[in-house]
Amino acid sequence: MTIIYGIPNCDTVKKARAWLAENGIVAEFVDFKKTPPDERLVQSWLRDIPLETLLNKRGTTWRKLTAEEQALADTQEGAVELMVAQPSLIKRPVLNCNGRYYAGFQTASYEEIFAK
Repeated sequence: MTIIYGIPNCDTVKKARAWLAENGIVAEFVDFKKTPPDERLVQSWLRDIPLETLLNKRGTTWRKLTAEEQALADTQEGAVELMVAQPSLIKRPVLNCNGRYYAGFQTASYEEIFAK
């Protein structure tokens, strides 16, 4: 089963969902806004995705955090707490394909993932 997590108005999520549809891959979509990830789910993503990749420090949400809030990301526990509280800090989309997790979207990466 394939699951894609993200927010529907994110351009990268739109591209990933379009790629999946164009390639005939059925995927369940989980909207962070309606079903925010809990700590257990974020921890499971971190089994396959490095924290430096999963925590998006390039976005507006990160820049709006106070220095104290950003300092929470110095530990994995604090970073998970931040991502659970503010799912917009998560690199999108997160893809679950056959029990493995991937973050972000690039055509070449998805071609490789789904060629397996």
